Amino acid sequence: MPESNFIDYVKIFCLSGNGGAGSVHFRREKYIPKGGPDGGNGGRGGHIILKGNKQLWTLLHLKYRKHIHADNGKNGSGANKTGADGTDAVIEVPQGTIVRNAETSEFIFEITSDNEERILVNGGRGGLGNTHFKSSTNQTPRFAQPGEAGEEGWKILELKLMADVGLVGFPNAGKSTLLSVITAAKPKIADYPFTTLTPNLGIVKYKDYKSFVVADIPGIIEGAHQGKGLGLQFLRHIERNSMLLFMIPCDNPDIQKEYNILLNELKKYNPELLDKQRALAITKCDLIDEATIKQLHKNIQFIPHVCISALTGYNLAQLKDLVWQILNK
Repeated sequence: MPESNFIDYVKIFCLSGNGGAGSVHFRREKYIPKGGPDGGNGGRGGHIILKGNKQLWTLLHLKYRKHIHADNGKNGSGANKTGADGTDAVIEVPQGTIVRNAETSEFIFEITSDNEERILVNGGRGGLGNTHFKSSTNQTPRFAQPGEAGEEGWKILELKLMADVGLVGFPNAGKSTLLSVITAAKPKIADYPFTTLTPNLGIVKYKDYKSFVVADIPGIIEGAHQGKGLGLQFLRHIERNSMLLFMIPCDNPDIQKEYNILLNELKKYNPELLDKQRALAITKCDLIDEATIKQLHKNIQFIPHVCISALTGYNLAQLKDLVWQILNK
């Protein structure tokens, strides 16, 4: 997917349909010149509905569609005929889409499954026809209800990618390289920081036709929780992952210190992230010998870990085993 095509935040203006007016009508037939009231109700205005679609991974289709309108309901008519409801405006969004009020930032709801439908903005109710207002003291009511006006307002749609495993690490930790090797994803890879500017997803095939989804999140730096680097723009995607796989290169002089820095950034952004299962992949181990790898194992006792090399394929099978075990605890 081209980087410019990944959109995970849009602001849209929503206007639902007005309800149709109730009818003022009286029954008139050849031998019934003065029949009673028979005005029908107005139809409901169209809702604006969000619908989950597992085939979508981005909000790109809404980037240039800022105004969403639903149709008005039709007016009622004689013979107690109810007007047609307005056509709903259905917006398809990826799973993991969150809706907020643009003015207050208040959380409204989220779409988490395929084909899930939630009403974003209700259409106005149709007005009652004059047949509803007849009584013993008013047998010929010459009035009916107008339809209710539709609702309008700005809404924010935020996408939080839903994946089993989130790759967490500083820029150039080898996250994109690993994703490109263990999945069919083709992220941009280069030897400079912030190569990855958008999250990438890939499906890892495991034993016996099993699989899990991995998300490559753009690199974190110190102060990311305050918006530094790519900061807040992509930290929210980590919230949806079932487990976090920290990635630190083997040539780092203090792996535990770097791990603690990453953990601290996640904690300051959202303390609940620390409740997730975690593992550590020590990357680029093709650059060191077996003796150094054994020493790394002795030094790292604070988290389940594996030493890997995406370039040579070293221990990638063991990494998949570790991830699968943690995901299925």
